[in-house]
Amino acid sequence: MKKNIIYSIIGICALTLTISSCSKDKKVTPTPGDPNTGAVFSVAGDQVGRPGIATVFVSAADKDNFNTTVPSAMGALYQPKFQTQLQAYNGGAYTTNLLGLSAAAFTGVLATDVLGVSTTGKTTYYDGTNVLTGRALNDDVIDVSLILIFGGPDATKNAALTSDHVNANDKPFLTSFPYEAAPW
Repeated sequence: MKKNIIYSIIGICALTLTISSCSKDKKVTPTPGDPNTGAVFSVAGDQVGRPGIATVFVSAADKDNFNTTVPSAMGALYQPKFQTQLQAYNGGAYTTNLLGLSAAAFTGVLATDVLGVSTTGKTTYYDGTNVLTGRALNDDVIDVSLILIFGGPDATKNAALTSDHVNANDKPFLTSFPYEAAPW
């Protein structure tokens, strides 16, 4: 009898903790966007066009502002900060990357948190020819990002920093909709 009471109390505490932590989640409400910028919606929350980039380059103090800035204003506001961070990651020695982009040009691309999607060509993050034309499920976006950040002009500089060594999804992707791998 005492065990049942103790288990019930533990269960109620766990449920209360779960419910209370869920209720603290930030509410995200879409609001009409700015017709002058082409933005359809402005959402208070992570924009996550390229989430790994935002995680690496946006400081904790700038997170909320970055996530509520319309993409057309991001480049001017964040490119200098991203460039400073990029140079810091590379010991001040960043020159160009595999795409031939200087620190200023590369961080200008990164500072605008959108991921373009090609509607007529191949959709990929990077395949050696196509660059940022979208993102396929099997694209290794972390390795591509690390190569562009640390690999230098021929992708060989700082070799220890150019891969996360995760070369595939843990389960194969589906060949039909919804395409994502089934959960374990």
